Amino acid sequence: MSRLPAGFVPPVAMDPHNSMPMYLQLSDWFRQAILSGQLRPGQRVPSSRGLASELKISRIPVLGAYEQLQAEGYLETFQGAGTCVARAIPAVLVGPAKPGRPRPLSHGVNGGPNGASRRVSQRVAQMRGPEQTWLANLGAFRVGVPALEHFPLGVWSRLVSRHARGLGKEGMVYGSPMGHMPLRTAIAEYLGATRGVRCDASQVLITTGSQQGLQICAHVLFDDGDAVWMEDPGYPGAHQSLRTAGAQLIPVPVDEDGIDVAQGERLGPHARAVYITPSHQFPLGSTMSAARRMRLLEWAARHDAWVIEDDYDSEYRFGGRPLVSLQGTDAHERVIYVGTFSKVMFPAIRVGYLVVPRDLAGAFEAGRDAIDTFTSTLYQYAMTDFIREGHFARHIRSMRTLYQARRAAVLAAIELEMGGRLAVVGADAGMQVAGLLPPGVDDVAVSRAAAQRGVSVRPLSQCYLKPPQRGGLILGYGGASLEEIREGVRQLSRCF
Repeated sequence: MSRLPAGFVPPVAMDPHNSMPMYLQLSDWFRQAILSGQLRPGQRVPSSRGLASELKISRIPVLGAYEQLQAEGYLETFQGAGTCVARAIPAVLVGPAKPGRPRPLSHGVNGGPNGASRRVSQRVAQMRGPEQTWLANLGAFRVGVPALEHFPLGVWSRLVSRHARGLGKEGMVYGSPMGHMPLRTAIAEYLGATRGVRCDASQVLITTGSQQGLQICAHVLFDDGDAVWMEDPGYPGAHQSLRTAGAQLIPVPVDEDGIDVAQGERLGPHARAVYITPSHQFPLGSTMSAARRMRLLEWAARHDAWVIEDDYDSEYRFGGRPLVSLQGTDAHERVIYVGTFSKVMFPAIRVGYLVVPRDLAGAFEAGRDAIDTFTSTLYQYAMTDFIREGHFARHIRSMRTLYQARRAAVLAAIELEMGGRLAVVGADAGMQVAGLLPPGVDDVAVSRAAAQRGVSVRPLSQCYLKPPQRGGLILGYGGASLEEIREGVRQLSRCF
């Protein structure tokens, strides 16, 4: 078991005016800290000399306390490791934390000490859903996980090391809320060439991913009660981000042509904004038609509304070249473009970006500064070189071929194993497919049963704001090998 270095001194409470001898005060404090769980089995405690120096007392009472605790079995000494909390303390002796020491809140709002109610905000309460059992597995079919084993980790490590070794004061202090200018320039050039985005570096804001980008949009653009159209079904992360700003979400149905603009105009004609995934609708996979795009942009211009375009995985389209972004066809600068490197690189990189209209750049900079100041400078430096030196483009090309093969394997396995029990929709792009279940089948129950078999499938119903007429499953194949895909579908077929 890992131990803390001996130099970490716990907050020992000593009372010089107490008539109790110091060695008894010390032994009592350590005993209570161990029983309450503040000090863990196997954790290293300071040396007697170090603790005496820290407490500014003689070493003799410290030695006396340690000898007493060792005799009682609370401490033990290991050669080369010093004195540690005993690893074999009887579980019956180790109690819960003392009253007054806060515990983590339970899933419900009534999980305080002694069952007392602990109040949380209504916004947080609305965000809570069922236990996400589908997040326990990293193989088949965890949504949003790319092929990590094929990422050029050696190249990335070299770039990070290069900048870590040469990191000067400029790279160690607070950075610009808008981000590292060379990276913003590289992103603007990349988006212009591949997605038809019309922008320059001054309009690019670096975030810690698309989730934060949506949060910044919400706090910059909306006031409490502002109405926002949401694709239904749609991305649950967007539901959460926009609700944090007090937005009123209006569910607008989605069909094979994308969001139904006519329905949106009927349900919320004076909405402040709309959130869409036009290139590859999440989760159903449809592509927004040209007619719908033009009507949406016309509505936004006429009502002074904003369009938040989340282009989360447009790099992976198997039916031809990636489509031109909605932002690239917007003549009135009503579109805020959201992108991320999490799906192309790896989720833990936590680097994404926004492209905002020129006249909003100052407002977005202020909003970003208020939320968390700036993104890790070191990773921004490395990401700049990853793009500039051509590694990014090569990786995308390689992954496009890989994901196309994995997509084909998923579709073949579903057809072979599922016997028509999962009707796949929108499977021509991205790193996941959605499938509709037979009417009356509970997709949450299926998802939980699959998790018990080591298979991660996300229930489609969790993406709806209104109860759906039919449940379904979302299968992410980006991070699953061909064998994991085949076995995953076999296991899934047994969960009905």
